[in-house]
Amino acid sequence: MPASVTPTIVLVHGAFADAAGWSPVTERLLAQGFPVLVPPVYNRSLSADAASVRAVVENVDGPVLLAGHSYGGAVITVAGVADNVIGLVYVSGYALEAGESLGELQGGFPDSDLAAHLVYTPYPVEGGEPGTDVSVEIDAFPAVFAAGLDPVRARVFAVSQRPLSAFAFTEAASAAAWQTRPAWGIVSAADHTINPEVERFGYRRAGLRKIVELDAPHLVMQTHPDEVTAVIIGAIAELS
Repeated sequence: MPASVTPTIVLVHGAFADAAGWSPVTERLLAQGFPVLVPPVYNRSLSADAASVRAVVENVDGPVLLAGHSYGGAVITVAGVADNVIGLVYVSGYALEAGESLGELQGGFPDSDLAAHLVYTPYPVEGGEPGTDVSVEIDAFPAVFAAGLDPVRARVFAVSQRPLSAFAFTEAASAAAWQTRPAWGIVSAADHTINPEVERFGYRRAGLRKIVELDAPHLVMQTHPDEVTAVIIGAIAELS
């Protein structure tokens, strides 16, 4: 990548969240002059979500650095094979192997606190059997998903969460972009949503260039935005 070309940073949110989760990091990146996009992830299936993010990426005229949080890590693992993606940053995320599902990766480790607080709700599928949405119990959400946040803000996130289709847990990744793209990762050591060992294992297996451990909860972009921003900018510096 020529030094004069500033990549667009595409921030990808995960399950039970939306683009607002990235807001503190988005603000910092914009303030430093980086072009940023934070597209919606519809949480219907891994293949469909990756395709929608890839479409956003391929519409960018120039190089793209993808950063994915939580389930967003799985999404960038697949979407990151787009030709103009130059690197990946995993933030408390799933670094899947090609042919592996979220359920398979998580199944090799003890459950996080989240597992006992999931809610399953049917949703209509046009022309087919109903699907199943997975969300987090509202009362448990602040502790298991939004730990470390102001209680009022955590409650807002709880009642505005974006569910994830159960299908996304079992669908295998069609590609693993980290096999051909440099990648970096942040482990949230105090994560109650994803077992931190899941994050560590996926990152080590993928041979990430750098793994940063933070004593942080799952929404590390909210509680440690300076550190997350620094990892993203550091990745760009290494790619320049």
